[in-house]
Amino acid sequence: MARAILCILDSLGIGHAPDAAIFGDEGANTLATLARWSLAERGRPLAIPHLLSLGLADAAAQAGSWPDGLGPVELGGAAGACSELSSGKDTPSGHWEMAGVPVVEPWGYFPERHHSLPASLVAAIAAAAGTAGVLGNCHASGTTILEQLGEQHLACGWPIVYTSADSVVQIAAHEQQFGLARLLTLCEQTRLLCDPYRIGRVIARPFVGDSGASFKRTTNRRDFAMPPPAPTLLQRLCEGGGTVVAVGKVADIFAHIGISRMVKASGRDALMAATLEALAGAGAQTLVVTNFVDFDTLYGHRRDIQGYADELEAFDQLLPQLLAALQPGDLLVLSADHGCDPAWPGTDHTRERVPLLVVGPGVRPQRLGVRASMADIGATLSDHLQLAPTGVGQSFYAELYL
Repeated sequence: MARAILCILDSLGIGHAPDAAIFGDEGANTLATLARWSLAERGRPLAIPHLLSLGLADAAAQAGSWPDGLGPVELGGAAGACSELSSGKDTPSGHWEMAGVPVVEPWGYFPERHHSLPASLVAAIAAAAGTAGVLGNCHASGTTILEQLGEQHLACGWPIVYTSADSVVQIAAHEQQFGLARLLTLCEQTRLLCDPYRIGRVIARPFVGDSGASFKRTTNRRDFAMPPPAPTLLQRLCEGGGTVVAVGKVADIFAHIGISRMVKASGRDALMAATLEALAGAGAQTLVVTNFVDFDTLYGHRRDIQGYADELEAFDQLLPQLLAALQPGDLLVLSADHGCDPAWPGTDHTRERVPLLVVGPGVRPQRLGVRASMADIGATLSDHLQLAPTGVGQSFYAELYL
């Protein structure tokens, strides 16, 4: 009974990509930063024995260098690294490429750090919100801008609009005073307004609190993504009679195309519990896809090295539950969609290679090398789930069982 699980450790890069200099990211290495910090600040290596057994450090070595203190261990699975073909270092590009659809046409961006969105678009967003204007319209960190503009938002009722180096427009508003339903509707409308600009995502960022010191984003975030430009692995599996269970924000990233069932969950423990529950009830030709977003949102973007290291160690402690749940015919893939080195300047993603860790009953421990594209994951899962070839990426499925 062929089933597959794809766990995306959002932003866990393992070394700068060959084209990182184009993005200003040459030298970025998310995992190496965490390993180096743990040795320097804690006097011990990162405590991630299960990820190491699956080959995380070995994958980093294949990508370029061993992370400090995470020396070679006997491989318990197939391990390698993936480069990215897509033109961006954003969430949709990474996810879609893993699903067999690299983003070759560049996204649109708003590169100006101030007055970022054009006046006509700002006016249209304000009109959709029913307000006389918007606050922000700049590049910003999502937590910092709440401290700066949250109280003004409460006073005037205007939505807070901001962007970054990614192809994204984010809209923050108070969940009670502005209203969650109103915010989600505004973001749906803004998604359509942003389509001519080829903006990858519009993200609703509801928050609560009554002052700069107490503002806190809630778990009711929603991503409104452009639809993938071609059928992804998820869509092809659904159309072929299979089942796709999307856990966390995965359904939003794929614009709800190719999703049989969506499971909302927030936080590491809840996401893992939802993944295990989905797997327990999964039949043949089921793909469970989970995005563990906190690595990126809570720690990478906020440049919180200690928080990121703690999160990775805590995730590692949950892995035995997932490994124990695997049955004959199951294939588990752990990877990432981009990097977000918490020691790197700024708050944006970093252009990095990502880990490729594969395990399941009968999978032979081996090095898979540096793959030219994340699309190799989609090609391999297509073979495992007995679908027609994706036409993009090189499957390594046959190698797993030699």
